[in-house]
Amino acid sequence: MVRFAHLADVHLGGWKQPEMQELNFKAFQKAVEACIKERPEFILIAGDLFDSAYPPIEILKDAFAEFRKIKEARIPVFIIAGSHDSSASGKTFLDVLERSGFCKNVENYQYREIEDKIVLTPFVHEGIALYGYPGKRSGMEVQDLKKIRFDDAPGMMKIFMLHTTLDKVKGDLPIECVESDKLPHADYYALGHIHIDYQYENFVYPGPIFPNSFSELEDLEHGGFYIVNTDSETPMKRISTKVKDVVKISVHVKDASSATDIILSELEKNDLSDKIVLLRISGKLEHGKNSDIKFHNIEEFAKRRNAYFLLKNIHDLNSEELELNVELEKSSDIELETIKQYCEQNPSEFNKLIPDLMNSLSISKQEDERTENFNVRVIDEVKKVLNF
Repeated sequence: MVRFAHLADVHLGGWKQPEMQELNFKAFQKAVEACIKERPEFILIAGDLFDSAYPPIEILKDAFAEFRKIKEARIPVFIIAGSHDSSASGKTFLDVLERSGFCKNVENYQYREIEDKIVLTPFVHEGIALYGYPGKRSGMEVQDLKKIRFDDAPGMMKIFMLHTTLDKVKGDLPIECVESDKLPHADYYALGHIHIDYQYENFVYPGPIFPNSFSELEDLEHGGFYIVNTDSETPMKRISTKVKDVVKISVHVKDASSATDIILSELEKNDLSDKIVLLRISGKLEHGKNSDIKFHNIEEFAKRRNAYFLLKNIHDLNSEELELNVELEKSSDIELETIKQYCEQNPSEFNKLIPDLMNSLSISKQEDERTENFNVRVIDEVKKVLNF
């Protein structure tokens, strides 16, 4: 019988906006405080502690301070790398945390070429066998997980930490996934990667510690993790890491000239004080352009109403199709000329993203890369640019 904490998808440094990045860290602080209060026998972090393989120094300093608190409380931490905090070379700042004595990376495997198997060797902690396999970019770990086998640990409880997409949560996504019934037997599967609170038998995704995008804030509002007690009739205890309330406001507009007043009117109906305000604007503008909407005035209004931060999403806001007349003889690059003319005729903040979006969409398919993995990789890059 054992009692442990299961966290995943912390994504420290994941938000571009400093205000949201601070909330992400505060949610992690809240998780650490809760773990110290609950005093589990150990803590599992199933990947993506950091949002990048090379997090900024300030993010590292803050993370180290929290891990020092856990160490002083004498609670062991076991961890694996996720798809975000591991690099193509396999190097990760988790190695630095481990060398500092703050955690143990339980990833330990060897490839047996003759059998075409990947054999995991457990890290044994007080009679518990901990197996781990890291997440990789573009779901590249999926094919490896189909070859996984365990070095046996007779008589021990087995926990398998992995960062991947399980078939049970795939839904309609066009991505490869791991079939749960094809994995080696474990008593508990500590999963990360998919940002949902989900349980299927002994397969558990705890969800993120803090939502990592506009749409996740809409769906989840806040994050959390689990305290697992195998000696209890109700073994799964959900711990919330909520740090702010969320206000969701959706506005449909048709005319850019009146859109600002309509949006301000909707904001005025809500208590925005110290809340994250999610403003989703949709519609097809019959008159005017997106750039005619006075977003600066909207943001200033939210500040005067003491909103913690306003996030807007105009993904579903469109204007009438723009006709571009590009004279080919005057340009050796039709793509650049088209972009230039579009930006001149339809000025907006979005235009600054166009070069990065074009670069994301021009990624080449790697040799032997599966089409599904390539599609996911392109989508991931586009989402980064759009912060979506």
